[in-house]
Amino acid sequence: MSGNAREQKADHIRHLLETEGDAVEANTLGFNDGRYESVADLEDYEGLKSEARAIKEDAIERLPALIDELTETVEANGGTVYLADDAADANRYIREVASEKEAERLVKSKSMTSEELEVNEALDADGVDVVETDLGEWVLQVADEAPSHIVAPAIHKSKDEIARLFNEQFDPEEPLETAEELTMFARDRLGELIADADIGMTGANFITADSGSLMLVTSEGNARKSAVVPDTHVAVAGVEKIVPSVEDLSPFIELIGRSGTGQDITSYISLLTPPVDSPVVDPDDPDVAFADRDDDRDFHLVLIDNGRMAMREDDQLKETLYCIRCSACANTCGNFQSVGGHAFGGETYTGGIATGWEAGVHSQESAAEFNDLCTGCSRCVEACPVEIDIPWINTVVRDRINREGDDGRFEFVYDELVPDEEETGTIDLQKRLFGNYETLAKLGSATAPLSNWTAGLEPVRSFLERTAGIDRRRALPAFERETLVDWFEARGPRVSAADAEREAVLYPDTYTNYIDVDRGKAAVRVLEAMDVHVRIPAVSESGRAPLSQGMIATADAKASRVYAALAEHLDAGRDIVVIEPSDLAMFHREYEKLLPEASFERLRAGSYEVIEYVYGCLENGANGARLRTGDGGPEIAYHSHCQQRTMGVDRYTRAVFEALNYDVLESDVECCGMAGSFGYKQEYYELSMDVGDRLADQFSAPDAQNRLVVASGTSCEDQLEDLLERDAAHPVEVLDPRSRLR
Repeated sequence: MSGNAREQKADHIRHLLETEGDAVEANTLGFNDGRYESVADLEDYEGLKSEARAIKEDAIERLPALIDELTETVEANGGTVYLADDAADANRYIREVASEKEAERLVKSKSMTSEELEVNEALDADGVDVVETDLGEWVLQVADEAPSHIVAPAIHKSKDEIARLFNEQFDPEEPLETAEELTMFARDRLGELIADADIGMTGANFITADSGSLMLVTSEGNARKSAVVPDTHVAVAGVEKIVPSVEDLSPFIELIGRSGTGQDITSYISLLTPPVDSPVVDPDDPDVAFADRDDDRDFHLVLIDNGRMAMREDDQLKETLYCIRCSACANTCGNFQSVGGHAFGGETYTGGIATGWEAGVHSQESAAEFNDLCTGCSRCVEACPVEIDIPWINTVVRDRINREGDDGRFEFVYDELVPDEEETGTIDLQKRLFGNYETLAKLGSATAPLSNWTAGLEPVRSFLERTAGIDRRRALPAFERETLVDWFEARGPRVSAADAEREAVLYPDTYTNYIDVDRGKAAVRVLEAMDVHVRIPAVSESGRAPLSQGMIATADAKASRVYAALAEHLDAGRDIVVIEPSDLAMFHREYEKLLPEASFERLRAGSYEVIEYVYGCLENGANGARLRTGDGGPEIAYHSHCQQRTMGVDRYTRAVFEALNYDVLESDVECCGMAGSFGYKQEYYELSMDVGDRLADQFSAPDAQNRLVVASGTSCEDQLEDLLERDAAHPVEVLDPRSRLR
């Protein structure tokens, strides 16, 4: 990416932060908080998610047969099915239906698939008046704007903005001000338009192959009206919406509303088997009783391929088709919470899962516009009701985008300074540098303190910003001349293997080994206080850095080297202890994609986050009095790491602090906004800081401002120090018997 492109992206993000950010933040945080509360009421939330995923897996696996079954069922019911190859094919068919009906007006309920087709524009070209009947979609139609959210399309607009829009566009007798007035105005106006429509169009959340039934999940009654008031109903849906039977709908009914908007059940769940038997509403002929009407209804189901069948054959994009369009991945994403879908989205789709959809149904170029906004924090993994590994899909698409690039300007630099496993000359310099951070860290450590002094010079910072987009406002890490591995080799273990309760290998992640060596030393002392014999071998970087930049080949090579180095210790029954949660996440999650199954399972079973390991030692009789306790320690303001939460190991830090009598105020913020290299990138600096402000506000409150700031992740520590202008520490440094933290 050129400097001009970075500045344009930064300007766009800055504009959205200023104009839409407050509304998006308030609404997404509300949805996300509601999700936490609502799913807590489910007896077996994880079981429901697994059941829903199994249904989708099965449906996609036998999709061609289900399409045939659904076609036969709908036609037996009296409807028509058209399988459209792409958007143009679908629009051609829909236009033909409108022409045959001599339709002057078509009313639509909310449908992302119709947005994908751009059916409104196609019908408008034929003179058909298309009216959106969903309140949010209608607001955007009046404003001539695109949706910014899969479920709540106008999430970026406040009530006051909508009031100004309606008052300017419609000039009502009395100015509209309250939410109730706006809603009543829209209901009355849209009711009139629906009553006079020739065709109604809906999407479908699910379609059952056995009965031909459509399930429509909405917050308003407009979908039902759009489907049954006109005598012609056109439903548009991607082929992935088909499930085998009506019985399969059960887990989705429980999950979709809770996941999307935090409602225990969505306001309207409509199950229609069209063409329905009800008489057609005719406001121009009100004297004829419904019982005396003899109306024929016409139903057309337009099933859309538009790249989906190719996605089904793509092992990496296939999971995208399991998506039920609930928006949980967007609502839980720190970056989306700040800028919404007008930045974090492509031609149609928004949020974390949008990368897979855009790459599949539009193009990789569309996905490339926003793909880097996914930081791989993994919070969406826990939120997804069908257990899609959304960060991995984003990483795969990022890798493919990298391979499409052709920026060879710095090829000689790549090959000499940051050699890796990627195809040369295809990856942006910024990604290449961050993806090879271990190489830079080794160089910086070997030449410290000169490297630190040089990196702080204004001409150097200006050059890095201009060429690699490393924002000069962000302080660079300071390298240590003596690495953790070197320090430990010179010092040696203080608990012998013969006297130890356990043996552990402390994994020397890049940041701990070359930058925050004190954190590593504290971990050694804490483990030894638990009577653990510690080893610190020289081991390669986990692959997290290249993976975050979409450099899968390099991450794969590093994963193999890490496992080869640790295998002998696993053979000897030693535990692998990891300080940095993002590296543990590699061992527990991403290595499943990079290592043979047996190797992955073995490393996952034998590796632990450092405070999780301390918890285990304490539970098994270790003497906690040897650690620094809360009785003589500071009051703490604590923020857990994103990956740590997704893995479910954050609870061990809480438990250890509680057991050792620490007074802890814990943040409830999903993400600090730093996300490794993300916060250093020029185009995303303002966004990173905006996300972090939510955490800064909490830790600047009166009950937190005098507490020691503690965070489990490297990025979190750096971000908090920048935001609060206070030192931050890792939990293991708090527990260190030699700690002097206050």
